[in-house]
Amino acid sequence: MTLAEDICPVPNIARADMDAAVKSARAAVGLPVGSRVVAAMSGGVDSTVVAALLHKAGYDVVGVTLQLYDHGAALKKKGACCAGQDIHDARLAAEMLGIPHYVLDYESRFRDAVIDQFADSYLAGQTPVPCIRCNQTVKFRDLLDVARDLGAEAMATGHYVRRSVVDGSPQMRKAVDHSRDQSYFLFATTAAQLDYLRFPLADLEKPQVRGVAAELGLRIAAKPDSQDICFVPNGDYRTLIDKLRPQGREAGEIVHMDGRVLGGHSGITDYTIGQRRGLNVAVGEPLFVTRLDPAKRHVIVGPREALLTASLTLDETNWLGDEADIAAAARAGAPVLARVRSTRPPSPARLALVDGAVAVLFESGEEGVAPGQACALYDPADPDRLLGGGFIKTTTAVV
Repeated sequence: MTLAEDICPVPNIARADMDAAVKSARAAVGLPVGSRVVAAMSGGVDSTVVAALLHKAGYDVVGVTLQLYDHGAALKKKGACCAGQDIHDARLAAEMLGIPHYVLDYESRFRDAVIDQFADSYLAGQTPVPCIRCNQTVKFRDLLDVARDLGAEAMATGHYVRRSVVDGSPQMRKAVDHSRDQSYFLFATTAAQLDYLRFPLADLEKPQVRGVAAELGLRIAAKPDSQDICFVPNGDYRTLIDKLRPQGREAGEIVHMDGRVLGGHSGITDYTIGQRRGLNVAVGEPLFVTRLDPAKRHVIVGPREALLTASLTLDETNWLGDEADIAAAARAGAPVLARVRSTRPPSPARLALVDGAVAVLFESGEEGVAPGQACALYDPADPDRLLGGGFIKTTTAVV
């Protein structure tokens, strides 16, 4: 792949901006020059620039790339990370920089921790977020162990998020470029992991990153960003689920929340909470999927106002706040800003304990809430600070 073959514009970058990017990367690492740092290299622009900036900043950089799924299928899908062309691009970048580079076969781990969980979630009527599972397990658990085994004092990634240290404790904060911020996808990062991780792109915007790549002579400067779910060829996740969990294709009924049977469906995995298109029922009013009942194979539909959620409970929680843990914050009724989807702004809420479970109580009804999705929590007094979060277990409707 050459710059001429790519489609993303690459701006020119001034020497002062280049120097500032190196200085910013050095500040993000916060270790003496010469320290060993493992750079997680997916083959994309962001992670490649991280490796290059750290190398230019004088660190002993070791690149590590994970092979996560079948190369043959991945090569047919443009913009898929951690496979095929991307591993090739990461290897070439490491050669150009003159740094050691390792490719680790994590296919079985990725399948168990991410792909199988993705399919099981849809079968259970949930809406999963596989990128979070990947960060939570394969990347920020298994890969960190590899980095330590390689003698690294830290591991750096290309995520757009900021790490700061306050009173000796690391905090996670939104990146300067809020349009690229990925803190929602990193809510499950533990304090111990955050102590070891570094995010050198926190102060940069994406055009600057491409400009830095071009200035450093990296051939991936104009490479498109990865899109959709990396392990799903052509974005057709339902075909993958049908293959892995064919029982999701059992027929059932589409039922109005008032009890009326409006029609039938050919598989519950075709539907997600909030879906309007493709219901193939007509009652004279717009209908949305409000709930899924896998046991009865029912797709429950209703008016849009039925999607408003008053509260939710969380499972698999993580806490980065000042309290001892999230349960302590919930007992105290701590105010939070709750973000239920990466594309939605956070909403005012407070934590509570409901029947022993951590709950989020919204000040006003919140849309777009679905079991299986993540709920990231931020500090109302400092909205850039990520406090933690959890996966949505149950929801309670306003109506």
